Amino acid sequence: MAGKSTVIAVSGKGGVGKTTLSACIVRHLTERRPGARILAIDADPAIGLSVALGVNADRTLDDIRKTIVHNVEAGQTKEAIEMLGEARFRIFDAITEKDGFAFLAIGRPESAGCYCKVNAYLKEVISLLAEDFDYVVIDGEAGIEQINRRVMEKVTHLLLVTDQSRKGVQVLQTIKKVADEMVMYDRIGAVVNRVSNPEYEKLIEIPGVEILAFIENDGDHASNDIQGRSVFALPEDSRVFAGALAALRKMDIL
Repeated sequence: MAGKSTVIAVSGKGGVGKTTLSACIVRHLTERRPGARILAIDADPAIGLSVALGVNADRTLDDIRKTIVHNVEAGQTKEAIEMLGEARFRIFDAITEKDGFAFLAIGRPESAGCYCKVNAYLKEVISLLAEDFDYVVIDGEAGIEQINRRVMEKVTHLLLVTDQSRKGVQVLQTIKKVADEMVMYDRIGAVVNRVSNPEYEKLIEIPGVEILAFIENDGDHASNDIQGRSVFALPEDSRVFAGALAALRKMDIL
């Protein structure tokens, strides 16, 4: 898959700006790779990437999964390969086409706190969809759950995001450890977001992971966020937008 598609999985502790970075990556790809087939996957049940990208998604991946499960429970028994074929066909009904990219949301699980079924389904979907796109950007849910369940089993680039907190850095160390055992990736790197003082940069280190960018607090993004505007409204010199570009360049994606 690595030779056909560039699959970028973004992971980290909740509340560190992971979704914003994912959205900025999508914007950079659409602007710098015109004509490329780009897919943004919101794999976080909180569904924040759609807002960051200015997308209104009517259907989600879990809506499709529920339809297939309902068909089976209604007595329409199918072989696994037939169900996967149906899934591939139906998935495109849940994809929202925008100018320069396509968008797919995982949706919410059927019962609070249990993402097992939909995560297993998402794993198959990522493998199916990757071959149809040049770039796939996955905004993963917070923490290590999806990594631990091998949802992101095959990616080309694993981008870890943290803030300057010790807890955030420790979460990345845990994700790195789990990913080394359970995920096939070609490149890994980290972004430290919301740095309040440039002096802190020398104090932050993530063993075995190159820090691709330090991003200071971004007033442009804060203003943008309060107004409910997408990342496409950010100025070119926005710190978070520039930091995303630096990360992409250091990982040889752009």
